[in-house]
Order: sequence, then C-alpha cells, then structure tokens
Amino acid sequence: MRLDEYFEEIERDEAAERRELVKKKSYAITDYLEDVEHEFDRRVSDDALLGSTSPTIFVGRSSYPNVSTGVLSPVGNEKRAADFETGGHWYDRNFSIEDVFQHRTGLVNSTQRAAVDNVADAWNGFLGTQREVAIADKPVDVEIGLDGPLDVDFEVSEQDVSSPTGPRAQAKSATLTENPHVPQPVKKTLEDDDWHAAGAMNYLYNRGFDVYDINTILSAGALGEGANRRLVPTRWSITAVDDTVGKFLRGGLRNATSVDKTEVYYNEYLGNKFWIVLAPGSWEFELVEFKAPGSVWNPDPDRGMWIAADREGYEGRTSYVDETAGAYYAARLGVLEHLDEHDRQASVLVCRHVTPDYWGPTGVWQVRETVRDAFADEPGTAQSFGAALRELGPQLPVSLARLRRKSSLAAGVQSQLAEFG
Repeated sequence: MRLDEYFEEIERDEAAERRELVKKKSYAITDYLEDVEHEFDRRVSDDALLGSTSPTIFVGRSSYPNVSTGVLSPVGNEKRAADFETGGHWYDRNFSIEDVFQHRTGLVNSTQRAAVDNVADAWNGFLGTQREVAIADKPVDVEIGLDGPLDVDFEVSEQDVSSPTGPRAQAKSATLTENPHVPQPVKKTLEDDDWHAAGAMNYLYNRGFDVYDINTILSAGALGEGANRRLVPTRWSITAVDDTVGKFLRGGLRNATSVDKTEVYYNEYLGNKFWIVLAPGSWEFELVEFKAPGSVWNPDPDRGMWIAADREGYEGRTSYVDETAGAYYAARLGVLEHLDEHDRQASVLVCRHVTPDYWGPTGVWQVRETVRDAFADEPGTAQSFGAALRELGPQLPVSLARLRRKSSLAAGVQSQLAEFG
C-alpha cells in the first residue's frame, strides 16, 4: 500500500478513533478510590490481613541497597487477582488510564525492609514467601500479618493524580496457604548457581516466558550466579530485561538480510501515537519522542513541544540512554521481535507523539505493547527512507526541519540529499 493511501486508511480507522482518549482530562478515579478504601476498612481488622491472593511483588529503589520489598495483593477481588498484574492483557482489553489506575490502587503493598544482597538462600520468612509468589505461574494464596494499620492515603488532586498507588502496610509475616506451581524452566534457572543472569533471562524468553514474568523473577533475586543474586528494584528490572532480551535478539540479526523496501507502521494507545519506519540497511535504531504541552511529562502548557531522542548503531549501546529512559528499551524490543520473526534487519526510526490525552503515567508496558501491535497490520510503503520522512512530515507535531535537528537518522538523510544535489 502506498504511504499516502496508508495515511487515508488510518484516518478512516474507527477502531483507532475509539482508542483515542477523551480530550478532557478525567479524574473519575477519585470516585473509585472511595470504594476501595471502604473495602479495605471492611476486610482489615486486628492488625491482620487474611485470605489474600497475590499475583505479583514489588521492590522499591528508595534508600538502595536497603529497600522496601513487598507482596502485592488485591482486596475483595481475589478471584480476579491475575487481572491486577501488569501485562499485555491490559492492552488486549483496551485498558484506559482510569482502568490502569484502578488496578494499581486496588493492590495492598505489604512490605518489609531488606538488604538487596545475600538473598540466594532466602526461602524462609517474608522474603521466601515473596520469592514463591514471584516464581509461581499463577496468583498464590497468602496470609499476611500486618504490623500496624494500613497507610491509606487516597486524597487525590489534579496535582498528584498522575501517580496514585494502593495502601501500604508494614508486614509482620507472610505465609503461603497453598503450594505454588513453579514452571520447570524456572526451576532450572533457580537450581543452576553458575548461570549468569543474562543467560537465564534469555533462556526463559526462548522458552516462551514474556518479559513481564522474567522481570518479576529477576526482581525477587531468583536469577543469576548464586553468590551474586540480588533483589532488583522493580523499575530497574523492567528495563534490564527489555535491554537484555533486546541485545539477544539484535545479536541474532547480525547476518540477517535487510528489509528490501521502506515500510511505515502506525499505532496509537492511551494518548500515545507511534510511527515506525523500517528502511533497508544494517541495524540501527532511534527513538524520537514529541511530548506535547499539557501531557503528563510536559505539563506546562506554555513550554512548547519537548523533543527527546536516543539512538544506537550496528554495535548497539554501551551506556544507558540519556533522554528517553525505559521507553527506549521497550520500543526497541517490540521492533526487534518483529524483525526476528521475519529474520530481517533494518534501519529503524520510531517517532512517539505523547499527546495531552496522556494525562497520567501508566508505565512503559504501553510503549512495548503499542509497538508490538503496530506490526499486526499491513504497513504503508515508500520509495526510500527520505521519501517516507517527507510524506510522514505532515502527520508529525513538529516540522521536518526540527525533527532533523534532533534526529541523527533524519539528519543523515538530509545530509545525503545535500551531497547528492
């Protein structure tokens, strides 16, 4: 399909229109929080939370290496506990920002403080229960004894609605009330104390585990050489797995044939619009983000469009990205999975437009899933990378001249055209 026809098709895509969030910011989440607080009050008594079901864990990063480590469990929704774990199923079900916040605020975080090291043999007590929750293949029934009342603070305003969380509680104890089922590949990584964490991550990925499962297992200190196993803050583990698996996939494409034509893919979700350009050539990748005034990461309406970019060449990166953080690794993974599936490499430009409809941060999972799903439809095609940029220009929230000033890939095309002339 020619690129101009592709743009027309996108404009007629009613499904995309339905995914577009309403223009007016919504704070309906505050009504939901009142119901959640009432449920907590009803279920918690005598400093004990009984009969909960935990789908996942959380490891904080504040005060590292002595961190807050917790078991997350919904209260009043035990039968739907799996729904509360972040994953691709949120995208499949077309979760709104409100839906994401509801599922996050509906989780009690029962915590203890712990040093991140010397956890290889921590299979008893609170850390042991937490690890069992992390490695199980479905939510696990637990009994949590609380050391004091829940810290419930649901006073949400326009200023802090961007990051609501569920209540916290200091945990005296956490005990499994059932025997969790642990998949055999996970058992294998646990039993091998000489297996580097990166190799274990890639092994699990190749056995069909998605990155969501792997980063939870890594976070619980259950991967890597025995003596070096550590609790890994959840935020760090997400990026670590995206980066590690991405490097593995990129390595497998070193000798792959290049794509034979320039393709443009598009997808949008939760007020984020993605344009993905695959052009013939050896692997290189760049993410350029346009963050609109009034969006969650650029809240000042008078600031103007904020542009961030990071890139890598054929050999990849040796340092963490400077400007686009975890979104870079999540987007790169989605692209590499597509190229790996077709055994192709390409020169790749991803443009992300963060619109004002993205009024609250939901996490990089939405970047990963939106990029992944972009490849489910047929792309538009162009004669060259430069031609694709010229046709894409009117769809972007900035001029091509401004894009070229920020994007190394776009500037390279401009340089080549100037030399040709």
